[in-house]
Amino acid sequence: MKIVILDGFAANPGDISWEGLKALGECTIYDRTAPEEVLERSAGAEVILTNKVIINADHMAALPELKYIGVLATGYNVVDTAAAKERGIIVTNIPAYSTASVAQMVFAHILNISQQVQRHSEEVHKGRWTNSKDFCFWDTPLMELRDKKIGLVGLGNTGYTTARVAIGFGMQVYALTSKSHFQLPPEIKKMDLDQLFSECDIVSLHCPLTPETHELVNARRLAMMKPNAILINTGRGPLINEQDLADALNSGKIYAAGVDVLSTEPPRADNPLLTAKNCYITPHIAWATTEARERLMNMAISNLQAYIAGTPENVVNK
Repeated sequence: MKIVILDGFAANPGDISWEGLKALGECTIYDRTAPEEVLERSAGAEVILTNKVIINADHMAALPELKYIGVLATGYNVVDTAAAKERGIIVTNIPAYSTASVAQMVFAHILNISQQVQRHSEEVHKGRWTNSKDFCFWDTPLMELRDKKIGLVGLGNTGYTTARVAIGFGMQVYALTSKSHFQLPPEIKKMDLDQLFSECDIVSLHCPLTPETHELVNARRLAMMKPNAILINTGRGPLINEQDLADALNSGKIYAAGVDVLSTEPPRADNPLLTAKNCYITPHIAWATTEARERLMNMAISNLQAYIAGTPENVVNK
């Protein structure tokens, strides 16, 4: 069985073993694959693994041996799943492998913003503490999280794990969720979207990207937020209208934002968030802890083993 991994570097830049996949067939691994290289590199493959390389209907039509596409991520919008289903090609994803890591990044951003960790560390290294007349200094607001309201847009695996962390900090937790009140623990309360944006001190996005959620954070909703509010996005970049968010930050309509994802990745040099006031950006690394990537690798192996056994798991195009 010929296995081709089109863009393995992001998930495994060399610190995790590929041996488990190599044991399942003739395995060729590419760090990165440009769109024009997909067909040449995938020729004759029964199995393709992809992270962000797009596999469309035209590719499938030109690859008659292709029977299985494994997405090395939870989101699988890089594959035309309808076309795959028509051709009998199984498409799988890797759900929930990075739940704990993403929730951790949510609070990495929240804690950095609420305590201004980055700024104060930089000031210390510039010599400001050494030259201080007092035993300490700060020149930005420092926020205690206890009793602050956090609103979670979505309460799936990551949203729920984030909620548990927030509860540990003593925060009041609200969520936009399809779950009923009876399905929620008493520490998590339901709230509609506009109310969540208008009443919460921190809003964190945990919903999938769909036509309905595209740019759900826009000028109208940002105008509802408190001037000291914080927005966090570790979900998908297009959940936010980036120009609207930049305008809200620069005008002081909201206090700060922490984002791990942008609408285009890598971002264009003119992305307005790159120069926006109080906007803290990490390069889509919430998922990338060593532990999460090891789980990803193990689940990719397990998915392929299940396919070989005739009992495929985590199929997204049934």
